[in-house]
Amino acid sequence: MNTSSTYTQKKIMSTKLLNYYEAIEKASAEMLAAARTGNWDEVVKLEGACAVLIAQLKNAAQSGQLMQNEAKEKSRIMQRILLNDAEIRHLAEPWLEDLDNMMGGRPAVLH
Repeated sequence: MNTSSTYTQKKIMSTKLLNYYEAIEKASAEMLAAARTGNWDEVVKLEGACAVLIAQLKNAAQSGQLMQNEAKEKSRIMQRILLNDAEIRHLAEPWLEDLDNMMGGRPAVLH
């Protein structure tokens, strides 16, 4: 295999991996939008979609890695996902307390 072909394959794999990160970020933003409106059923549904995307990303990452410029974009995406997650958790706190109270004060267990 020549160098040009190897580079092209690495670039394709890198782009594919970055697409997974972007899809996870999109689902994370949709989760945040749903949490802001109190649509917790939608948050749970999107959380499941994120889990599937993460599993697919892990599988794909075994075959390749991100190129340097895309690794930088991945870092920016991950920071946005973490910010979304933090806000979702903040919004969920009152809901979790209500759930705890409905369950008779038993500690809520998150899976």
